[in-house]
Amino acid sequence: MARFEEETLSLGRRIHRFFHANPTAAPALVLVVSVLAFMLLVGERFLAPFNLSLVLQQVTIIGTLGIAQTLIILTMGIDLSVGAIMVLSSVVMGRMAIDFGLPPSLALAIGLLTGAVCGLLNGTLVTRLKLPPFIATLGTWNIFFALNLWYSKSEAIRSQDIEATAPLLQWGGTAFELFGARFTYGSILMIVLFCAVWYALNWTAWGRHVYATGDDKDAAELAGIRTRRVLLSVYIVAGIICAIGAWLLIGRTGSVSPQAGYTANLDSITAVVIGGTSLFGGRGSIFGTLIGALIVGVFRNGLALAGVDVLWQEFTVGMLIIVAVTTDQWIRRVSA
Repeated sequence: MARFEEETLSLGRRIHRFFHANPTAAPALVLVVSVLAFMLLVGERFLAPFNLSLVLQQVTIIGTLGIAQTLIILTMGIDLSVGAIMVLSSVVMGRMAIDFGLPPSLALAIGLLTGAVCGLLNGTLVTRLKLPPFIATLGTWNIFFALNLWYSKSEAIRSQDIEATAPLLQWGGTAFELFGARFTYGSILMIVLFCAVWYALNWTAWGRHVYATGDDKDAAELAGIRTRRVLLSVYIVAGIICAIGAWLLIGRTGSVSPQAGYTANLDSITAVVIGGTSLFGGRGSIFGTLIGALIVGVFRNGLALAGVDVLWQEFTVGMLIIVAVTTDQWIRRVSA
């Protein structure tokens, strides 16, 4: 005779199942705890509206690149070239507007096209030549930075020249005040991008195909999903988002520098991993990346206000990465 008994779960298994079903819950909890900890450690300076809005400004570039990186990692890949694409696109925008005298809007469009072409190259290497994403983007990382130095002649473009000729490129750095906080249009655009990509991933067929491809590519193909086309589209979209990051970078710094953002690829991976997106693909939330970027921003800002040396700030971020990956591996064990 068959018996149906309700399984009694221990507290540990209940916690495990909760975090497995809600991948963003763990980083959200870490963000809340870190804010409370720095509130007690630093005091009112940390919770000042201006300081909190400053944290948002500081993570704008990394958050934007984190969106692109999240899309790639969801497909069980990784993109080491996001920073190089961003810098190359910014140099193209700056030179087109300042050196060649094109209308700023056209220069911006050519910069976005540059990001799309870079993404297309990455996607072609992965889908057509069957190269591992790590190797393919490691190669293009060096290629894009070499092209960047060649095209820019290793010369920066001054903020005064951009302000006089192409102020549109500095639009992302335009600030406005609200309730004592100081926001920039670049930060607002980053949040809009997060919302748009969240909608695409959760409410469109393309988004479901991205998750399915990352979770089990062979099963996705058997279900009729054209995984090669999905992967190619993901890399192209990621390249365009990196180019938008280039626009925001110009607004953030005011100038164009071929040496900027050399480690941005690692920072974007940090935000994605801390935000709960699995490096094994198919699992994660785009808003988790935003939370991950904010966690890094909160830690760096809080430790700086507390007078901690930059060396130990980087040490803390490294520990966060190790803890995040360890937690992800524990959460993925469904039978725990």
